[in-house]
Amino acid sequence: MAFLCSSLPSYSSIPIFSKSNTHGFRSSSSCRLRLRPISTSHVLAPSIDRSTIVISETVSEEELWAAACLRVRTFNELNPSSYNIQDHRRYLAEREFEALKERVSGKREGFTRVSCVNATLPLSQLSNSSEDLCSACKFSDGIEDRVVVGSLDLNQCRWLPDEIAGTKPEGISVDFARAYLSNVCVAKELHRNGVGYKLIEKSKVVAKEWGITDMYVHVTVVNEAAKRLYMKCGFVQESAEPAWQARYLNRPQRLLLWLPLPTTS
Repeated sequence: MAFLCSSLPSYSSIPIFSKSNTHGFRSSSSCRLRLRPISTSHVLAPSIDRSTIVISETVSEEELWAAACLRVRTFNELNPSSYNIQDHRRYLAEREFEALKERVSGKREGFTRVSCVNATLPLSQLSNSSEDLCSACKFSDGIEDRVVVGSLDLNQCRWLPDEIAGTKPEGISVDFARAYLSNVCVAKELHRNGVGYKLIEKSKVVAKEWGITDMYVHVTVVNEAAKRLYMKCGFVQESAEPAWQARYLNRPQRLLLWLPLPTTS
């Protein structure tokens, strides 16, 4: 799962439902990053009005930036006492932001179309619960200040770099009728509020509008919470990554899950 800020391997812990490499470069060990092996069992979700959650495709660069910041915040564990930590966090966000803009604008080779789908809440719903989330992931929609609390990419393409490729559909329609979810993430403060489920359901709607018939997502074998979420959304396992490939890419072995989408007449 994803999915974010770099081509870090997808450990798909609870905060990371799906993180797939869509950037085309590898992170340097000098970045001193590691993916969060955090469980949500001890994270208390704030009391929010769920009716104020909006799930939509990103339409502004300001919202794309907020999504990039959420991905950095979710997928990387940075030591807060490290020297120049804020500068390093901003560097990661800028790198993710530029890569995200490239994909969404249609300039990334191998991707027919990419949409960044976000879950957002009014700033007023969160201002008393998470100052860090609000300051890092805030944007204005022209009416009010909102915060990106969940995000994913819907990628219309034949395959994702360094990932298992799906097998459906076959033939000449594969470039237009197959899609992958990547960079699926939800802010830890909003776990257990149905945000991940709503993001995936919205991605189904967008995919059907594009003419997608087969949707895929990658998840690590050990990520039971993510697997439960995807299966709740209708995904089933199609294949598993070979163990040698996972070792070669220095990451946990993952599964490829498949979801057939009904076609509209």
